[in-house]
Amino acid sequence: MRKFLGVIHFLFYAIYVTIFVIPKVKKLQKEGRIQEKRNLTDRVGKRWCEILIGATGSTVEVKGLENIPKEGPVLFVSNHQGYFDIPVLLLYLPKSLGFLAKIELKSWPIINKWLDCIEGVFIDRNDIRQSLAAIKQTTENLKSGQSMVIFPEGTRSKSSELSPFKPGSLKPAQKANVPIIPIAIQNTYKILEANNDRNLTAAKVVLTIAPPIYYNDASKDTSSDLIVKVYEIIKDNLQSS
Repeated sequence: MRKFLGVIHFLFYAIYVTIFVIPKVKKLQKEGRIQEKRNLTDRVGKRWCEILIGATGSTVEVKGLENIPKEGPVLFVSNHQGYFDIPVLLLYLPKSLGFLAKIELKSWPIINKWLDCIEGVFIDRNDIRQSLAAIKQTTENLKSGQSMVIFPEGTRSKSSELSPFKPGSLKPAQKANVPIIPIAIQNTYKILEANNDRNLTAAKVVLTIAPPIYYNDASKDTSSDLIVKVYEIIKDNLQSS
């Protein structure tokens, strides 16, 4: 019953967001009131995700919040176990966030509009030209002050396994000169993907935030070296959570 009521609450809130919030966000964007827009989307997004995660009955333990710089944008680099990674990150990371999201989400009603509102970028990894444009836009978002999240595996693992990272995943941090924050998410796949994407199940999610990597400090590393370094940090934190 709790899950049913939670889902109904989530859907009604989605209607509220569509009718009232999205038009206001567009108005603020048009008027150039970018920080007000980001504050609004962050506040509404966190409430929306709180309702959704609450509907599953899941608990979330967050480790390492002190590792996130208080000022300035960052590039969060996270593993990707399931669909619930996005609401968990939106709710528990204390920054306004945009996402580099797979192109398939562009066809999801409401979600696609909301991703636009939070300066999300859609990427088609099968189209090299479009992928380069998406990376460029992610870089521009970082330069404008919006923190971004990248899932360098490219797709959901639907398990506790960590897949190889796509080359070039960290380029936006290099080009925008912002810190990289490795993040390990554990057990989100148990909420939905472990049940063949059919039933919501409560899970004990663990979110581990590693210390920032500053590109200046990593200047001696090649791009591939840095990807390996971030991969190993996330892998180690997954094993210890």
